[in-house]
Formats: sequence, structure tokens, C-alpha cells
Amino acid sequence: MRKIVSLGEFLIDFIPDEKDVSLSAVKKFTKHAGGAPANVSVAALKNGSDSYFIGQVGADSFGDFLVDKLKNIGLNTKYILRSSKANTTLAFVLLTKDGERDFIFYRNPGADQLYDKKDLPKELLKNSIFHYCSVSLDDYPIKEAHLAAIKYVRESNGFISFDPNLRFSLWNDLDKYKKTINEFILLSDLIKVSVDELEFITGFSEIDKGIASLFKGNVKYVILTLGSKGSRVYIRGVKEFVEHNGFKVNAIDTTGAGDAFIGTFLSELNKKSLVLDNNTAKEILEISNATAAIVTTRYGSIDSIPGYDEVIIFIQKNHKNI
Repeated sequence: MRKIVSLGEFLIDFIPDEKDVSLSAVKKFTKHAGGAPANVSVAALKNGSDSYFIGQVGADSFGDFLVDKLKNIGLNTKYILRSSKANTTLAFVLLTKDGERDFIFYRNPGADQLYDKKDLPKELLKNSIFHYCSVSLDDYPIKEAHLAAIKYVRESNGFISFDPNLRFSLWNDLDKYKKTINEFILLSDLIKVSVDELEFITGFSEIDKGIASLFKGNVKYVILTLGSKGSRVYIRGVKEFVEHNGFKVNAIDTTGAGDAFIGTFLSELNKKSLVLDNNTAKEILEISNATAAIVTTRYGSIDSIPGYDEVIIFIQKNHKNI
């Protein structure tokens, strides 16, 4: 199987002990390791893939905490750099009663944004499944690192996955944000987008039109996540989509659920030699939805990601027909 490699932010999520209150009113936060690409790497590892994370954290105590977290999980931390030029990024998460969240970032810039393309491990990227998000695509060195990595992965017959994972608070110019996302969509083989993000990215309020507009450039597969209602897979050139209705759970924190979903999806797709048809898509959606559902029942992201055996037991106990 191929290596799965994610590039981007690795940060501290401060999760509030209270829900439905303003940031100023929260009395206590709990520190968790987070950052979408890192979450994806952990999910892929726990699903059984050879998984790696590329990025940079500060030469500070928060950076120590993050690197130690991945070491303890068993993820190779060789490709995580440390910088004294900026601090580790912090994100304060606000939760609603049903576990939905918003983010306030302390990152101007963060150490992750200063990752330089000259530090990319080309041998690791060669022929890999490469995953990234939009949080690191603003005008900092890490954007150029993304472009260089994508170019190398494409030239070495790799596979490229993009989850826009919108964070509006990080961009002053939303038109530029939309343009940047669409430029990177053209470069990717798989796009994962939530139903809430679709209209901003595509300009279409109708799901069918929005999805159709994403099949451009190199895009072969589009995943649409529907929150508690499950997810769909669309395959280029195939008229009908494949759908799974998800699992009903008592969600307390949705942080990292989408990342756990796509990390699991890529790992399962890796086992299928990157080939999706209606049957394989059904199987992959079920285990990916189950992983995400479990994550929502716990606080934090990386700490919440279950192992493969736990996911299979959960499916057996909560089986739904697709």
C-alpha cells in the first residue's frame, strides 16, 4: 500500500468546559492536540495505513506537547520541524449545546505557516497519497510548500486529496479565499466538502449543480458530508452517487470528526488501490461514518479518534443499511 502523507497545521485546541457561552464567559478550557492535517494522519494510522504528518510547530512548550502526543500514539514525528521564529498556533473552540463549534485562532503568523518548501521530504512524498486543507493556503511560505508538494506528488504518480475545511476567521478577503480554494481543487484527485461549505466554494445553492461544478481539472472523486445525516460519494462519469445515512449518537463535540472521516476514508481507499466503485464506496463510507460518529461522542480531536477494532465493534452494534 501507499504511504499517506498530510501537510499543514498542527496546533493546540482549547476546548471549553461549558457550552453555549461566549469566549469571555468561559471559565475553564482543556488543552487538546489538534489541526486538521495532523488529525487526518492519526486517523489513517489508526485505521492501519503507513501514515505521516509534515509540518512545523514552535520551539515552545506547546510544541513539545504536540510532538510528544504523536510519539505516544505511534506516529513518526521525524518530519515535524521546530521553529524559534514564531509560536505554536493556538485555537480556542466555542461549542454549542449539540457539539457544533466555532474557532478563534491565535496565529499571526504561527510556526506552521513558516514551513518552507526546501524542507519537504521528497522521498516520503513520492507516489504517496497526499492530503491537505485550506487553512494553510494564505500567503505564507507553507502555501508554496503545498504547491511544491502537489507538483512532486503528481509527477511521481501519487494521489492528491483536498479538504477545504473552511475557516473564514483566518481570511480577511473571502473572495481571495474562494479563488484560492478553487485553484487548488483543479490540482487534486479527491475533494471532500461539507454541505455547509458547498455553496461558498461553488456558488451554487443546489447540491447537484454544486457537486457537478467540482468535477474539473484532475478531480475523480467528490465526497459530500452531511453532518449527522451521513455522507455521499460521487464518482466522475458515474450518474448515481453512493450514500450512507450515518449513525445516531449523542454528539458532544464535533471537533475533528470530519478529519477522522477523511483520514479513515483515505486509508480504506488505500486498501482498495485507490479504485472506487459503488460497492467499495458503500463499504468505505460505512467505516468512515462510524469513525466520525465515535469522535463526536468525545472531547477534542486527536485524543478522540478510535482504533480500527473499536470502529468495527461499533458498526456491528449499530449497523444500518446503506
